[in-house]
Amino acid sequence: MKAYIKPKELYTTNSTKMRITLVTGGTIEFKSADNPDNLYGEDVHAAVFDEFTRAREQAWWALRSTLTATGGKCKMIGNVKGKKNWGHKLGMKAKAGEPNYAYYRITVVDAIREGIIPAEELEQARRDLPEEVFKELYMAEASEDGANPFGVGHIQNCIIDKLAEGEVVAYGIDIAKSVDWTVIIGLNKDREMCYFARFQKDWQMTKAFIIGIVGDKFGYIDSTGVGNPVTEDIRKVCRKLVGYNFTPMSKQNLMEQLAIDIQNGRLKILAGVTVDEMEQFEFSYSGSNVKYSAPSGMHDDAVCSLALANFAFNDRNKRSINVW
Repeated sequence: MKAYIKPKELYTTNSTKMRITLVTGGTIEFKSADNPDNLYGEDVHAAVFDEFTRAREQAWWALRSTLTATGGKCKMIGNVKGKKNWGHKLGMKAKAGEPNYAYYRITVVDAIREGIIPAEELEQARRDLPEEVFKELYMAEASEDGANPFGVGHIQNCIIDKLAEGEVVAYGIDIAKSVDWTVIIGLNKDREMCYFARFQKDWQMTKAFIIGIVGDKFGYIDSTGVGNPVTEDIRKVCRKLVGYNFTPMSKQNLMEQLAIDIQNGRLKILAGVTVDEMEQFEFSYSGSNVKYSAPSGMHDDAVCSLALANFAFNDRNKRSINVW
């Protein structure tokens, strides 16, 4: 006669310590890589490092040290994130045949073939995501850090030689007092640039100029840092302007949406400063985020203004018709 052990008798759990203790005495622990120091300690016989490409390399150093005495193995799972980060370099080391390493590349095509996701999801994701994001997350193809997030070819397909006709339905305003530029971009109902201004003035003149141009039109305006009190003064008059606070994550979201719309040919962009800045614009990986910015010593005010205008254009249907 064989004894039957109920599943719950095979292990016990401790939610506080994030630990599962098996009936054999072995334990499975779940730890965060946010603080690498927490990963040092007792010997580990096997480990799984999930989303390792988004963690700091120091976390790998700590985890690796716990496998030394046991000779334990570690399976590292993560999305592709550029070519300069430590995770990609470690993957390429494995791919090149490093002893005791193995490399596996799984793409959306593999998932479709195995019936994990439907085939139509491939094209939907391609339409929904910026090109470099799609290639990394779905095709496991690393982008060059510092590459243009919009695609120079896609930018060229969106250029117009003169401002379009039509009334502005969405404004984007990036403000600055000196060094950088205040830029105002307006889009018409067809998402074509129909207004553009770029200048450097003191705060009083900047506020007066923006109020005179925008009036009661809808749009988004930079409200980051020193721009916040200026924005609040402007919004007392331009009541349909919405403040937008730039953080690494909010800027990433803003630029990725702009990239999607440019790559799908939804925007028309005036030749000149805006196009020049867009072609110079680049991204790099910083921890778990993607950093979007102009190269050192260059400007991205027009890019930010266009991204805000595009965000306002996309946001227009989510708001009351009174904004018009």
